[in-house]
Amino acid sequence: MENSKLKIFIPLLYLVWSDDLLTQKEFLTLQNFILSQTWLSAEEQKELISKLDTQSPPSRAQINDWKSTIDIVLKENNSIKSVFEISLVMSGNNPLIKDLSTDFIKLENDLGISGLEIMDHFKTTGSTLTASYQGVTNFEIEKLTKILDGEQALIINKVKSIISRPEFAYETSTDTAIYRDKVYEWCKILAEEDLGNMAYPKEYGGGDNIAAYFAIMETLSYHDLSLVIKFGVQFGLWGMSIHSLGTEKHYAKYLKDIGTLRLPGCFAMTETNHGSNVKGLETTATYDHNNQTFTIHTPHEKAQKEYIGNAAVHGKMATVFAKLIIGDIDYGVNAFMVPIRDSNSVILQGISINDCGRKMGLNGVDNGTISFDQVVIPKENMLDRFASVNEKGDFESPIPSDNRRFFTMLGTLVGGRIGIPRSALAAAKSGLTIAIKYSDKRRQFGPEKGPEVPILNYRIHQRRLLPKLAKTYAIHFALQYVTSRFMARSESEMPEIEALAAGMKAYSTWNTTAVLQECREACGGKAYLSENRIDALKNDTEVYTTFEGDNTVLMQLVAKNRLSEFRKSFGQMDARGIIQYVYENAKTVISEKNPIATRNTEESHLLDDNFHLSAFQYREKTTLASAAKRLKKLIDSGLDPYDAFNVVQHQMIDVAQAYLERTVLEQFLVAIASIEDQNIKTVMKKLSQLYALSQIEINKGWYLEDGYMEAVKTKAIRKMVNQLCWDIRPEAVSLVEAFNIPDSCLSAPIAF
Repeated sequence: MENSKLKIFIPLLYLVWSDDLLTQKEFLTLQNFILSQTWLSAEEQKELISKLDTQSPPSRAQINDWKSTIDIVLKENNSIKSVFEISLVMSGNNPLIKDLSTDFIKLENDLGISGLEIMDHFKTTGSTLTASYQGVTNFEIEKLTKILDGEQALIINKVKSIISRPEFAYETSTDTAIYRDKVYEWCKILAEEDLGNMAYPKEYGGGDNIAAYFAIMETLSYHDLSLVIKFGVQFGLWGMSIHSLGTEKHYAKYLKDIGTLRLPGCFAMTETNHGSNVKGLETTATYDHNNQTFTIHTPHEKAQKEYIGNAAVHGKMATVFAKLIIGDIDYGVNAFMVPIRDSNSVILQGISINDCGRKMGLNGVDNGTISFDQVVIPKENMLDRFASVNEKGDFESPIPSDNRRFFTMLGTLVGGRIGIPRSALAAAKSGLTIAIKYSDKRRQFGPEKGPEVPILNYRIHQRRLLPKLAKTYAIHFALQYVTSRFMARSESEMPEIEALAAGMKAYSTWNTTAVLQECREACGGKAYLSENRIDALKNDTEVYTTFEGDNTVLMQLVAKNRLSEFRKSFGQMDARGIIQYVYENAKTVISEKNPIATRNTEESHLLDDNFHLSAFQYREKTTLASAAKRLKKLIDSGLDPYDAFNVVQHQMIDVAQAYLERTVLEQFLVAIASIEDQNIKTVMKKLSQLYALSQIEINKGWYLEDGYMEAVKTKAIRKMVNQLCWDIRPEAVSLVEAFNIPDSCLSAPIAF
């Protein structure tokens, strides 16, 4: 501000933006004061008012510039005791300003910023490391955003533009019915924008781009998670079940209407008594050869379909998973399309639907239960890609093995286990953005006679948030890897990809749960207010650890997959063979456990990518070999394999965790290696080091027990984690700004 008349407002503007000192009401008080000053021209008033626009706040550089100007005045005028006196000096002791003393002091009183105590906010000793630590940006935020968005930048930006529209303003009503209708209307808008059919073949109105579909799911998660789940149920679970399990006749008849939301539907797999154990489903589909029909039936109350999205209000058809019965023979679980409502949304005969009611979160999704009482559907409603009933009334399948056919069918639906962790990732990014930006401006305590300090300058606060920021970045690149593996999958790779997707679903959703809890606590009471969104993010993502597969069950699936690579050989392996397997496959050598290596605390070593990766690989292979050895011992002793697996379940979780952590770190390092911008590469390197060392710190008990490290090394790692948090802190705000979450989606007042 070159205009001397306007300079007098600098202290007030600094107070407004440097801390949570002023409420919205007080913002208006200051605005009205400016507009009442006749000595200001209309143009000058306009400029000042623009500095109070919460939708376009001043940059950090601008705020720092204001503070520097104030510091100079205070340094040269030790006798100043009020905000007005600062303003007077800045005006060059303008007589006009002197005459306004009464008005300005009244304004200070109205704003609650009068008195000597407010002067502490301006004063600074400049002598403490903690107090003087400030945020900086050493890289181009927009470039990092482009790296994060990757090949899907265009669709991501399109979605961000759509959800920033006024019609996507958050629904604040506590009425569940109103909220559900709002979410449904949002889905209609997205369908009109050709986002719902993105994964379907072009000949059926789609975009033939499942990678873009996953990007849409993740981006929508910045806005409203009920919308994401409703969108995912309709266009993902319901639509993709037709695409993945049906054939051309189903595509031609249904996909266009599903993609445009003319045919809302459900994915009816889960039953009251059977969630994770899909093979145990009890709903039946009995074939009648004379009438060429199937009869869908719920044999008892506990076999009802439960927690089915779109069922309670909007769904008109459902993909129902049921045991196919021909004669007296059970041919296992297959998929059938069953109408549940007519064109007027009236529930059809033989169908019973109940509303699950209000939930912990996701109340914009109409979950319900569905029961079938001898509901007859035509033969063509069987989704027959992997199994069918021929003209003779006989069961036939291109896959002779019942087990292989079942898992092949479920494998086609693995996309849900990619969409959910990416949605969870977006929720974690939102929480971290709110918490870190708030922590950067929220001030508490400070040095003697100095100002209060941003709480993000405190090392314990950095410890709470920055390792989680590093882990969230690492998961971002790991999920991109999973998506690319899924896109380029071959049949032989599917078991591994399914296991990887299942594991990353668990890893990402558990991370989000931990992140949001820490963000809530780190933001204090402010995060307990609904307006700041953390409560919605927490409540809505809580069930992410359960649906698309319970996380603990999924981790066992991952571990069993890892054991499968071991299975052919571990039966003959003795202890020596297992040791050899560990060291060869982890690409480590015995020398890594010598006294020098286990006690090495040199900074260059602790920050070395090779050390990090070797440590992760060693843990992965050792836990796997240990679990395999114990299983073999138990089975050799005569224990049934089922019971043996039950005994080692806790080890199975360790196997899966170690495999996933290695994969996440590996893909983070691969992504960093491809970054050309050296400034971005530098900060990403710090994040990868923080992720690696913080995970080693979490697992230090294992490394100590195994003898891979000694206490002197784990203590040094703890110190290095502290230092990395300190080193990353200046760029923490820039790192969350690189997520580029629309302000309208972020919404939380404490983030601005």
